[in-house]
Amino acid sequence: MDQLYHSVCLRCSKIITKQYSTSFSLGIRIFEKKYRDPVYAIYGFVRFADEIVDTFHDKDKKVLLDRFRQDTYHAIEEGISLNPVLHSFQSVVNTYGIEMDHIDAFLDSMEMDLYEVEFDCESIRKYIYGSAEVVGLMCLKVFCYETHHYDELKDYACALGSAFQKINFLRDIRSDFKDRGRVYFPGVDFHQFCEKDKSEIEEDIRKEFDFAFEGIKRLPKGVRLGVYLAYVYYTNLFSKIKRTSPEMIKSARIRVRNRRKIYLLAKSTVKHRLDLI
Repeated sequence: MDQLYHSVCLRCSKIITKQYSTSFSLGIRIFEKKYRDPVYAIYGFVRFADEIVDTFHDKDKKVLLDRFRQDTYHAIEEGISLNPVLHSFQSVVNTYGIEMDHIDAFLDSMEMDLYEVEFDCESIRKYIYGSAEVVGLMCLKVFCYETHHYDELKDYACALGSAFQKINFLRDIRSDFKDRGRVYFPGVDFHQFCEKDKSEIEEDIRKEFDFAFEGIKRLPKGVRLGVYLAYVYYTNLFSKIKRTSPEMIKSARIRVRNRRKIYLLAKSTVKHRLDLI
């Protein structure tokens, strides 16, 4: 394989990550160098799939997503793609042994976003697993490639991905309802969303965060700070959401300010250096 072509493709995935998520790209930059490019490649793949279902409203999204799925399969099987995002991704899949079941679960969840779905407990569990948990599992394959601790840590990775996704659902509850006519929490009526609903969701997230933190402490040192930083960002966002009324959540998107993120980065770095994580 031509190394220049491969490097250019990886650079495309890196650019995508930086343009779409400053917080996530900052976390990757903190990783030890050998972990960065594979995670950029994973993010580029999931970001573009998500872009199909969220953005291209004047196109046939089902056709585009089906084509993206088939192109992904071909790239992995053939070990090459002229789509730079898929070329970078297939290299990671083939190098680190990412399971096709995880890729299919992710794309299946993306397809669920194409339709009006009345989520129940079973369907939302499937959606969260495919849209968030398996992304964490893909990254965990990279993190544990040398240590072989994947099986020990996968439940923690799933819990962290699930907590992140549920916080996204709370943060974006207004736009999800307005743009897609849906609420991702079974049994919750957007118009009747109340403190009881919010508290029950928050307690579920808290339990997942508490469990996931034990896994973060067991990650290889080269990625621990980056993952911990993501955890800290989201727990701070979670704290703001908990202090916000249901009515305010339905009317405004809660954010963590950039100045606060810089402070959290500095504080997390100090804790990591003192081996306090």
